[in-house]
Amino acid sequence: MADNENKIVPASDVEETATDEKGAAAKVAKAAKGNKKKSDKPSGARSGKIKKFFKDFRGEVKKIVWPDAKMVLKSTGVVLLVVAILSIIIYGIDQGLSAGITGLKKLATNDTTVSDTVDEETGEETGEDADAADEADAEDEADAEADADADADAAADADAETPAD
Repeated sequence: MADNENKIVPASDVEETATDEKGAAAKVAKAAKGNKKKSDKPSGARSGKIKKFFKDFRGEVKKIVWPDAKMVLKSTGVVLLVVAILSIIIYGIDQGLSAGITGLKKLATNDTTVSDTVDEETGEETGEDADAADEADAEDEADAEADADADADAAADADAETPAD
């Protein structure tokens, strides 16, 4: 260490060291300013930011290129055309899915019982079960007619056997 103290330093090196010290001091001062709390700033600083914001905003609005009437009408027509085409496509998909659901419901209810084949409006049976019921009714009517004929024959025989007074 003693060797470093007695050494002769050229003048240019001394100037550089002084400049470095000034630069370091300036950096420390800047850091101290940056570390100030927001409450240390005057209240007028906010109003300056607000003014700057609106000034920048006005400048950005001036940069907007507004379309002319012809361009607006053309763009509107394209939008309406696309909406119409997509509406037709969605309608077709909806109808197809509805038909598919209806078909699935018919397939699911195809295994019906006798009680399920009654027509809701008339209350009459429909389909094969109705044919079977009609045949049973026809047989019952035939049996009833046969019984009625037999009763009529028996009554006629009974009248024939009794003597006339």
